[in-house]
Amino acid sequence: MNAANPEAAALFHRLHSEGLLLLPNAWDAGSARLVESLGARAVATSSAAVAWAHGYADGDQLPVAALLGSVREMARVLSVPLSVDIEGGYAEDPVRVGETVAAVLEAGAVGINIEDGREPPELLCRKLEQARRAAERVGVRLFANARTDVYLKGLVPPERRVQEVLARAERYRAAGADGLFVPGVTAPDEMRAIASGQPLPLNVLARAGLPEAPALQALGVRRLSAGSSLAESLYGRLGALASGFLRTGASAPLVEEAMSYGALQALMPRG
Repeated sequence: MNAANPEAAALFHRLHSEGLLLLPNAWDAGSARLVESLGARAVATSSAAVAWAHGYADGDQLPVAALLGSVREMARVLSVPLSVDIEGGYAEDPVRVGETVAAVLEAGAVGINIEDGREPPELLCRKLEQARRAAERVGVRLFANARTDVYLKGLVPPERRVQEVLARAERYRAAGADGLFVPGVTAPDEMRAIASGQPLPLNVLARAGLPEAPALQALGVRRLSAGSSLAESLYGRLGALASGFLRTGASAPLVEEAMSYGALQALMPRG
């Protein structure tokens, strides 16, 4: 996928109005290429999984240079739109966040996730404004997905969560957001209220207790992200295999459920 690709940007916007967009989040070029080959209509990154793949903790710890390297590598092997989770923008200064957004777009992305965390909503609004200006400079029709951690971090009492999300959604939309990501919400009535109570496409995070895809779509959800779950599952499998190998030296478990060398070779571009 070439940088500043207008077709990819337009497609990514359109995918949010065509039913429920399923995003199996990747963390490197190989995982991105694999999920695309399985039919993903777009690929998004997991900030946690990208950080872990580089040996950093999640939570704005990853150096921006490492992030940009990963984005370039993923964009090189993808033919579908790429959206990048930039956490809180890796800076408090909105101008610096805008510079990072410009670099991410120039590296080949057409979308971002950017979160409020525990910071005041005003700060994310300023970051979104700078992200929009950066996209205009680069010439990309950016899809800015504003993530609010009202549920995930318990920012308000449970009875006030929907009201708080809706209030933040309006502010983030006015600042330039194209989508609303509410990780942690699982109750159907609350998802319906959030989806119908504001105009942005609603993105939720896969987790135990979440309704399945058809029910989510009926509730008004337009995007479902795997988040770090795929990476967590694979690290768990890797840990179990490595532990068993170190304990017994047995070879047979290493090839159970494995993709073959030949299949992986055929999947990856040459050069």
